[in-house]
Amino acid sequence: MGRSALALIPQARPLAPPFLAGVLLAVFLIVLPWVMPVAAAELQVSGVTLEPCPTDDVGAQPPLRREAEARCYALRGQVLNSGSRAVVDTDVFALILDSSGEPVLPNRTRVGSIGDVPPGASEFALRLAVPQGTPGPFRFSHVKAKGFSSPVRRRPDGDDELLPLEQQLSIP
Repeated sequence: MGRSALALIPQARPLAPPFLAGVLLAVFLIVLPWVMPVAAAELQVSGVTLEPCPTDDVGAQPPLRREAEARCYALRGQVLNSGSRAVVDTDVFALILDSSGEPVLPNRTRVGSIGDVPPGASEFALRLAVPQGTPGPFRFSHVKAKGFSSPVRRRPDGDDELLPLEQQLSIP
C-alpha cells in the first residue's frame, strides 16, 4: 500500500481555455453598450472669404509700431451638414495662400473651431491673425470642416460651443 502523501493532495487544474474565452466574451458584451463610438464627419464648405475684421470688432487692434504685428482677418463661409443629426466640435481646415503662393499660416491647416453644426446649411465666421504685410489677394485650397457625432472636447460653460472671441464675431 505504499501511497505517498503527495498523491492525497488534490492537484489544481489550469483554467480551461473555453471558460476563459466565455468570461472575456461576457465582459466585452457588458462593457460594449457603455462605450459610445465617436465617428468623424466631413462637411462641405463653400463661399469662403477672408476680409479684414471691422474696425469696431473686439479682435481688431489699433496699428502698433512693431514690425511683428499681425492684422485681424475674418474667415467667413458656409458649411453644409447633409446628415439628419448635428455635428459637434467642428473644426475648419484650409490652406490659405497669399498672392505669391506662400502659405499665410505656415505649418498650420486647422484655422479654428465653429462648434456645433445643425443639419442643413449654416454660416460661419472665424478670426485669424495674419502677419502684417502679407500680400493679398488670398487664395484657398483644401478647405474642409470635420466634426464628430458626440462631444470630444470639454465645453467652457455648459452649452457654449464657441470661445468668447468666436461668439462675438458677427455673421452678416
